[in-house]
Amino acid sequence: MAIGSGMIKTVLSGSFIVAGLLVFLTYSYFNYSVDRNELQRLRIATSQQRQVLHGLVVDLKGVHQQLDSLHETDARVRQLANLETVPQDVPVAIGGLAETETVELVDAVQQRINQLQVKLELRQQSQEGVRNLLNDQVSLRRATPKGWPTKGWLTSYFGMRKSPFTGKMVMHEGLDIAANIGTPVVATADGIVARIKYSAGYGKMVIIDHGYGYRTVFAHNSKIMVKAGQRVKRGDLVAKVGNTGRSTGSHLHYELLLNGVPIDPRKTL
Repeated sequence: MAIGSGMIKTVLSGSFIVAGLLVFLTYSYFNYSVDRNELQRLRIATSQQRQVLHGLVVDLKGVHQQLDSLHETDARVRQLANLETVPQDVPVAIGGLAETETVELVDAVQQRINQLQVKLELRQQSQEGVRNLLNDQVSLRRATPKGWPTKGWLTSYFGMRKSPFTGKMVMHEGLDIAANIGTPVVATADGIVARIKYSAGYGKMVIIDHGYGYRTVFAHNSKIMVKAGQRVKRGDLVAKVGNTGRSTGSHLHYELLLNGVPIDPRKTL
């Protein structure tokens, strides 16, 4: 039975339509798969960026808190040290972030964190400088003689006086403090025992170097309680009152020198 040409055309047309439909469906499925994978990738990237942004915001808050804490501490310390409240070269004001895309926002936050870290380092350096200054002030205060070296009565002052041995006017370079033999003699500042010696005039002597140009001399002692090179602190026992050397009775001769020049110890008692 012969197949008509119309039938053949119909079959061929149907085949082309089916083939085209298959191609269209295959193309559509492929595009759908690609779009779905791309969407999933974008979702993952967005989630990761949000996590990074959240972490950076947390870091930013932490750096801000550290900077604020250092600023408050620095202000208190500088107030105690009588310095400027805020150092001129350490700015502490920080502006806000502009609204922008996620990637740009992450970069902006990271940049702000870097800026804050630089300011934080400058603030720490500033505070370290103040701390060193305060340490120097504390050291100077501890090295500056202050207080009575022994318990007793002032019997002779610093300055010109009549010598009890010759009757002539001579310079008395210290204070004489009368006390019983054996009365404790203490250091009036932190320092190092520079020398222990005996002289015909001053008897048993202790000389303490306190640094910053200060030295103290304790003379006429009955007993020395320290050794040369020994470190002492204010209030430490260094000797005991005596009557050694050229003396008219038991007492302590106490001298205070600044850069080798005797000064009146009464101002430090």
